[in-house]
Amino acid sequence: MRCELPRVDKSCQRTSFFPPILSLKLILVLNIAAIGWAPVAKAQVSNFEKAEGEISGTVLLEAEKRPASQVIISLKSRVAGILRSVLTDLEGQFRVQHLPPGTYDIAVEEAGYEALQATAQLDGPSSKLVMYLRSKSGAIRQSDYTVSVRELKIPGKARNELQKGFERLTKNDPAGSLDHFVKATQAFPGYFEAYYHMGMVEMRLGRNEEAAKAFQAAIDLSGGRYPWAEFGFGYLLCQEGKPTEAEKIIRRGLEVEDAAPDGHVFLANALMQLNRPDEAERSAQEALLRNHNFADAYLVLSNVAASKGDYRTELQDLDAYLKLQPSGPASERVRQVREAVLKILAKSHPQD
Repeated sequence: MRCELPRVDKSCQRTSFFPPILSLKLILVLNIAAIGWAPVAKAQVSNFEKAEGEISGTVLLEAEKRPASQVIISLKSRVAGILRSVLTDLEGQFRVQHLPPGTYDIAVEEAGYEALQATAQLDGPSSKLVMYLRSKSGAIRQSDYTVSVRELKIPGKARNELQKGFERLTKNDPAGSLDHFVKATQAFPGYFEAYYHMGMVEMRLGRNEEAAKAFQAAIDLSGGRYPWAEFGFGYLLCQEGKPTEAEKIIRRGLEVEDAAPDGHVFLANALMQLNRPDEAERSAQEALLRNHNFADAYLVLSNVAASKGDYRTELQDLDAYLKLQPSGPASERVRQVREAVLKILAKSHPQD
C-alpha cells in the first residue's frame, strides 16, 4: 500500500534547506509532505506531566548556509535530570516539548564537524536557538574553501539581510523572510544562497513559477556548484509531475555533492514516479549509507516494497520511519498506512 502522505504547509531541506528554513519537504510518490518535529525521548522524569515549556531551534552548516538535517540534538536539564534526544528535520529544525523551567545544556555532534554546545534558559513557554556547525579543519573540502574565500566578498548588509530572512522563518513568516532575501540579492547580486532560499520560500507559498526562476538564478550564479539549488529545483519538478526533468537536475546536483543523503532520496522520489522501483531502492539505500538515521529514505523503501506487494518489508520500513520520526505531522498518516498494511497481512496470512 502506497504511503500517500498529506501535504502539510509547515509552515519547503541535508540541505535541506533553509536556515529557519523551509525544507524540501519530500514529496515522494507518497507525497512526504512536511517533515515535522521528531522528538525521541531517551528518558523522562517522574513529574514529566507537569512540564510546561519547549525548547526549539535551527541548526545550520556555517560555511554552506544551509540546514543541518537529520543530526542528533542532545538536551539535558541541569536540575530536573531530564535527558532528551531529537533529530533535526530537513529544515535543520528541532523542538522538544513539555519541559519544566530551568537551564538546559544542548550538544550537537555530527561527523566532520566540530562539536557544538549551547545553553538554553527556559523561563517561559518557549526558548528558541539558532546554532551553527563548523567544518573540522581536517575535513574541509576544496569546495568549502572556495565558498569561504568567496564569502569574504559578500557585503555585511547582504549577510545581515540573509540572517534577518532566517529569523523571519523561525517565526513562521515566510512572506516576511522573502523581503529580506530579496534585499540580500540587491545588496550582493551574486548571492546565489539567497536566491536558493527565495526559491524555497516561493515554493512554500505555492508560487512555483517564481520558485523555478529563483532556483535557476542560484544555479546560474553558482556555475552549477551549489547542489542544493539543483535539489530544490528537482523537488519542485517532481511536485509538478515532471520526474524526467527532475531526475536530470538532481543527478547534476549529486555530481557536486554525492555525500548528501537528501539528494539521493529526492532522486529516489523521481525514480518512483518514473516507475523504476529497483533504481529508487538503490538510491534510498545510498542515502542510508550516508546517514543511517535519514528517516525519509525508509518512506521511499516502504513505497518500493508496496509496489512489489511485499507488505512485510513495507511494514518494517514504516516502523523504521516511525522510530526515527514518532511525532511529526507525517507520522500520523504513516500510522494509518501501517494499520492498513497490518489488515492486508492478516487477511493474506491469517495463521500469523
